[in-house]
Amino acid sequence: MSAGRPDPERRMVSIHTGAGEAQIETVLLGASGRGRAVVVFLHEGLGSISMWRDFPAVVCERLGCRALVYSRPGYGKSTPCARDAIWSPDYMHTEALQVLPALLEALAIDGRAQPVWLLGHSDGGTIALIHAAHSETQLAGAILLAPHILVEDLSVRSIELARDAFMNGSLKAGLARHHIDAEAAFMRWNRTWLSTAFRSWSIEKEIAGIRCPLLAVQGLQDPYGTLEQVYGIARRVPGTRVVELPDCGHSPHRDQPEQLLDELAAFMGVGA
Repeated sequence: MSAGRPDPERRMVSIHTGAGEAQIETVLLGASGRGRAVVVFLHEGLGSISMWRDFPAVVCERLGCRALVYSRPGYGKSTPCARDAIWSPDYMHTEALQVLPALLEALAIDGRAQPVWLLGHSDGGTIALIHAAHSETQLAGAILLAPHILVEDLSVRSIELARDAFMNGSLKAGLARHHIDAEAAFMRWNRTWLSTAFRSWSIEKEIAGIRCPLLAVQGLQDPYGTLEQVYGIARRVPGTRVVELPDCGHSPHRDQPEQLLDELAAFMGVGA
């Protein structure tokens, strides 16, 4: 922790979800203040608070905002999911329209009292889009890092490779450092994305009603999605700012953090 960086506020927050009550691992970062903007970080399909590393803290320092970072149910130190749990294809809708609103309410984060921005990576970007399309919560805008709006063959092939890396490589041990039950977290996500029912999943029509500003960022070497993901958003939500990042895979905040920070500052209208 740097000398000028406030200590993080770590809490387990109890919320009611569609599947019952869950304990959610949360961290609040940045100096508090009336009306100060809050950036809500929404992690990827295998992510957690710890997998963001120090990126949320760096965002707070650069943009002068607060950050809410949390692990969704089944991830990190939040309530684990059952080993045999099966997601339906609309699992990201559950996260966007039940879990996220319940958590924001529990923490008294309200877009009518302060600017609230969503920053989502991969599945988290999709959750941000669904929330923006349906929620009555006022949003200042949403930043989407490698989001998904439809299932591509490229995505399926890479998720098949991830299954092999988990079963036969080092991925399982790597994820075990970040989750109470890495196997349950991985298998639920992996089985869902590789299921026949999920191949037709799409939110392309659903996002057309979004009215808040969007920044959609795609790495040109992303093995999980093509530029169609972000340009598909731009065709349906006029005014979307699309950023293509060279020398960047699926995680812009790790592969090109400085360029991404510059894009965030410009999009959110804060000084360098």
